Amino acid sequence: MLNLSGLKKSSMGWSTDALQPRELTQFIDPTHPNLTISRQAELLGLDRQAYYYQAVINAAEEARLKLQLNAVDEIYTKRPYYGTRRMQYQLEHSYDICIGRDRIRHLMTTLGLEAIYPRGPSTSKPGMGTGHVVYPYLLRNVTASYSNHVWGTDITYIRTAEGYVYLVAFLDWYSRYVIAWQLSDSLENSFVLAALQEALNFMADCGLSLPDICNSDQGSHFTSQAYVGLLEQAGIQISMDGRGRCLDNIFTERLWRSVKYEAVFPESYQNIQEAQASLTRYFQFYNHERPHQSLDNRSPAAVYFDLRTDQ
Repeated sequence: MLNLSGLKKSSMGWSTDALQPRELTQFIDPTHPNLTISRQAELLGLDRQAYYYQAVINAAEEARLKLQLNAVDEIYTKRPYYGTRRMQYQLEHSYDICIGRDRIRHLMTTLGLEAIYPRGPSTSKPGMGTGHVVYPYLLRNVTASYSNHVWGTDITYIRTAEGYVYLVAFLDWYSRYVIAWQLSDSLENSFVLAALQEALNFMADCGLSLPDICNSDQGSHFTSQAYVGLLEQAGIQISMDGRGRCLDNIFTERLWRSVKYEAVFPESYQNIQEAQASLTRYFQFYNHERPHQSLDNRSPAAVYFDLRTDQ
């Protein structure tokens, strides 16, 4: 039988009068074992071509949506402080995409984005919930001056053809060296804890001193008792950004920009497996080969491990 859930029941039976043809096509099942597409269309009062025409429209809409999402994502990665007005201007002049600000808000919401503006300290306290503690920001007027002085961590999203995946990394602020990272197809806390444990294990394996401070935002992953417990047990001071203050974690924000422009955007991953393989290659390159202008064109690994390149 056809799946008629959603149709209105009338005294004469199931009614399709309240639905448009494009809405009725969703009830056609091309894999139905007994009814052909033509017969299903006939039962719904449709011409068979309406089904195929709608498929073309859906494909075009999906391609247009992907194009718009990609453009908004790229602009936001480069200019996270852009609101809808400047985003609209950039879309029109750089991508030839002319859409309204309401549409841009919808796209940003779909991507989980919000324009970030530097602002003064917030006087309101975040909703912490049971087992979540917010720590003060310890890095005002502090400059990381040696390896493992300060670590920063954050989570970003990466789009694949199969949906969103999420990337967390622990970064040494002094050298820009990525200590550890993990990828997940959900926002469960386990992948953040796994990355932190990997970073701590890396220190032990290399015989290096643990960081003095680890900085994050006030997100629930970083205020959970499991996360702060690992840091406290290791004797690492915990620092947290003010809410909405992206500049408090600027080195990690720059890392995300590099990752997206140099790895994610050029490759357009199909799934999490492709993303995992690509990012494994990229972080190897980033740590050991990619020169950084702020590091006198040395690689993060050369600075982190104090390796001389002029001998």
